[in-house]
Amino acid sequence: MFAIKKPKGLKPLSSYHPKLLGLAIWLKQQERNVAFLLDKHTYATQKQSHPLPYRIIKHQSTLLRKLGQSQMYLQYNKVENLKLVVEALNGAIIQPNETFSYFKLLGRPSAKRGFKEGMELSHGEVKPAIGGGICQSSNLIYWMALHTPLEIIERHHHSFDPFPDEGRVLPFASGATVMYNYLDLRFKNTTPHTLQLLLWMDDKYLHGEFRIDGTLNQSYKVYEANHYFECINGIYFRNNELHRKIIDKTTGNKLETQFIVRNYSQVKYIPTTEQLKSKQSTQGI
Repeated sequence: MFAIKKPKGLKPLSSYHPKLLGLAIWLKQQERNVAFLLDKHTYATQKQSHPLPYRIIKHQSTLLRKLGQSQMYLQYNKVENLKLVVEALNGAIIQPNETFSYFKLLGRPSAKRGFKEGMELSHGEVKPAIGGGICQSSNLIYWMALHTPLEIIERHHHSFDPFPDEGRVLPFASGATVMYNYLDLRFKNTTPHTLQLLLWMDDKYLHGEFRIDGTLNQSYKVYEANHYFECINGIYFRNNELHRKIIDKTTGNKLETQFIVRNYSQVKYIPTTEQLKSKQSTQGI
């Protein structure tokens, strides 16, 4: 991806004064706009209300969770924000050789469009922000995409882990953070098939599916490896890796094992003694 080179030794603008953070973000957004103009990707723009015939993967995530000391009004606002995301992304069609971009389809999450103040993780803090909470949708989409033949070309994980694992059902850092528009979620359809993203909500869950216009001969199983906590100079960190197996659907035999990503970030809570002692080599193999 095209990027403006910064002079060596130049500190981020926000490090000089907090008020410069807005300028730093604006510059990043303009850099991404230039990159979109210069890259050679053909971006998916079409949507279709009628589902494609074959389901690849389906998943759901709980809408309302009690997260630490976070105020519940931010959770309720998040639900309203997610409704706007679903409206923008549901039914997205990804043709062969097209690239899905979360923000190309969603656009800017602004108050003018109806986005509310939700919880945002930024610069090591949890804070209210317009459009906060939409990462729940990008988390869901990324996790599902890992179970498809789509090629992930851009994904960012959260810079820190704010809450303990109460209620967590997926491996640590198996989602994708997004920030308009310079932290995007993008994947490319390198198959001869057309794929479709479906999103919908009910009172309790955000639901998602990837569907396809033909049958696939393989399935995918994502699992965690080398998971552990560590303490360095009184600061706690968490590490893991994500891998996946590609399985022949006819025979059940493993065709290939792929490394996906290593995640390493600071945690904002104190792990239990058992967590600090435990070093997990593999899970789900």
